[in-house]
Amino acid sequence: MSRHPEVKWAQRPDKIYITVQLPDAKDAKVNMEPDGIFTFSATAGAGNSTYELKMDLYDKVNKEASKINVGVRSIFCVVEKAEKGWWKKLLRGDGKAPHYVKVDWDKWVDEDDDAPSDLDLGGMDFSNFGNMGGDAMDDDFEDSDGEEQAENVQKSGDVEKTEDIATDAKSEAPAST
Repeated sequence: MSRHPEVKWAQRPDKIYITVQLPDAKDAKVNMEPDGIFTFSATAGAGNSTYELKMDLYDKVNKEASKINVGVRSIFCVVEKAEKGWWKKLLRGDGKAPHYVKVDWDKWVDEDDDAPSDLDLGGMDFSNFGNMGGDAMDDDFEDSDGEEQAENVQKSGDVEKTEDIATDAKSEAPAST
């Protein structure tokens, strides 16, 4: 039996931001159809549980212009809308969104805001949906988190403090004979 990962979303007039929250996802596959069918599958967790997701987005999308970034903690997608305009909701249909689909208030911009700013993507390296072959995105994406996150971790204050404490502890320890 598969599980559903948590999904957060936000929008701009020309795009939808979809974040699939799944730490340590392995074999992540994302597929986007022009008619708005978004599918995701991956394994994660200690027991390598299977996570699957199929969403029927509110309207058509531009598959070739859409982008994805598979990270350590989440899979972030920038889905370009086929036609500019604000969607009433993320998914088609009259029903309520599933419990695992939530608004991403950190990225949300209201439709009536005068000057919606573009989201700062923090230099994420995206691969294009349009370059995929067949029905799934197998190995077309690079895991961009590797080197960049290693550099960011080394720059963080907590790591430097930990390294300083470890160095101090070594210098205070008596030499063994």
